[in-house]
Amino acid sequence: MSEIVGMTITFITGSNKGLGYETARRLIELGHTVLIGARDPARGRTAAERLGARFVPIDVTNDESVARAAADITAHEGHLDVLINNAGISGSHLPAEQLTGPDAVEVLNTNVASIVRVTHAFLPLLRRSKHPAVINVSSGMGSFALTHDPDRVESKPILPLYTASKAAVTMLTTQYARALPGIRVNAVDPGYTATDLNGHSGPQTLREGTDAIVALATEGADAGTGRFIDRFGPVRW
Repeated sequence: MSEIVGMTITFITGSNKGLGYETARRLIELGHTVLIGARDPARGRTAAERLGARFVPIDVTNDESVARAAADITAHEGHLDVLINNAGISGSHLPAEQLTGPDAVEVLNTNVASIVRVTHAFLPLLRRSKHPAVINVSSGMGSFALTHDPDRVESKPILPLYTASKAAVTMLTTQYARALPGIRVNAVDPGYTATDLNGHSGPQTLREGTDAIVALATEGADAGTGRFIDRFGPVRW
C-alpha cells in the first residue's frame, strides 16, 4: 500500500497526452490531486476536464511561463508533493552528419534545461511538502550499457541528440539527488511505449510505460533517491 495517499499534490509537465496523461489518470485513481501541465491551453484544459484535474499552463522552455506556473500553484495549492518532469521531444531525425547546433539546442533546451528551469522554480513549493519527490522521465536510450547491448532494442536506433539528452537527464537526476538531501529525486525509463513520440510503434502499452513512474510517485518516503528504474527494477547505465 502506498504511503503517499489522499491529498498528495502532483504536477506533471507535458500531461495532455501520452505517458503524462496516463500517469495523471492512474494517480488520480490512487487519490492524488493532479495538476495537468501543458503548453497548449486548449489541449491542456480538455485533458484536465476529462480527468477531473486542474490545468496549469506551462511552457517548460520559457522562464516566464515556468515562473507563472509556480506562482499559480503557490496561489491555489500552496505546496507541491510530487513533481514529474515528463515534457520532452525526440528532436530531429536527420542523419548525424546533417545535425546542426540549433537542432541540438532545441532538444537539450526542451529535454534537459527544462528540468533545471522547472525544478528551480518549483523548489520552494516542494520544500513545503513533508515528503517531496521529483521524478525525471529519462530513457534507456540514454544508457551506455543498453545502447551497446545488441540484444536490446535501445542499441538499434541512431538518434544522437535524443539519446544524449536522456543521458544528461539521468546524470542531472543523480546530481540533484546528492545536492537536495531533503527531496527524493529519481529517474525513470518508461521503456519502448506506443506514443506520439515514436509514431505509436512501441510494443508496450501506456499502462506498462507508466508503471515505473506511478511506482516512484506512490512509494514511501524512505524508498531512496538518485535511482534510475524501469518497471522491472534498476536500469543498467
